Amino acid sequence: MSAALSASDTLGIKLALAAPALDAATAALWRPTGLRRRYVRYLVAMHALVRASVPLLERAAARCAALDEPAAPRLATYCLRHAEEERGHDAWLLDDLAAAGAGPAAVPPAEVVELAGSQYYRIEHEHPVALLGYMAVLEGHAPSPTLAGRLAAATGLPDAAFRTVREHAELDGGHADEIHRVLDELPLSSGERTVVCVSALHTADLLARLFLSLAAEPGGHP
Repeated sequence: MSAALSASDTLGIKLALAAPALDAATAALWRPTGLRRRYVRYLVAMHALVRASVPLLERAAARCAALDEPAAPRLATYCLRHAEEERGHDAWLLDDLAAAGAGPAAVPPAEVVELAGSQYYRIEHEHPVALLGYMAVLEGHAPSPTLAGRLAAATGLPDAAFRTVREHAELDGGHADEIHRVLDELPLSSGERTVVCVSALHTADLLARLFLSLAAEPGGHP
C-alpha cells in the first residue's frame, strides 16, 4: 500500500487545478501593451494587500494561544516569526509608488478586501491554520527573477519603482518552502487539512480575479 500523501503534497495537487486560471490572469496583467498604467494599479493593490499581512499573522498567533491543540504552539511560533519577516514590506510599496509618481488608494480594490477579509473570518471562525493556505498561494506565486527587469524596460519607470518585485522574487521561494515544511510538521487533523486546502483554493480564485480586474482596460476588456 502506498504511503499517505503529506499535507503539502495534498495542497499542491489541489492548487494544480487552479494554476491555469491564475497563470492566465498573470499573463494578462503583465502583457506589454499599457503596462505602465497597469503596473501602477498593481502597486496600489499590493500595498492594500500587503499591509494586512502582519496583522493577519499576529491575529492567527493570538488565536493559536487560545487553542488547546497539539499544533497550536508550533503554528503560533511560525506566525510570529513570519510576521517579523514581513514587517515593513508595505513601506516598500509606498516607496515604489512614490518612485512611480503615485500613492496608495483611499479605498482598496474589492478583491483585496475579500482576500484579506476572508482570512480574518477563517482565523476567527474556522481555524488559524487556514492562513497557511492563503500564504502558500501568495508566496508560491512569487515574481520571477527576471520580472523586475522586464517591467522596467517595458514601462520606462525608474529602478526605484521595482524594489518590492525584486525583493519578493528573492524571498518568496524560500518562504513557500518553509510553509510546506510547517504544514508537514504540524499534527493536523483531516478537517484542518481541508481548511488549509479550501482557504488556498479560495485565495487562488480571488487572486486571479484581482489580476484580471487590474488587467482590464477602461472599456472592461482584459
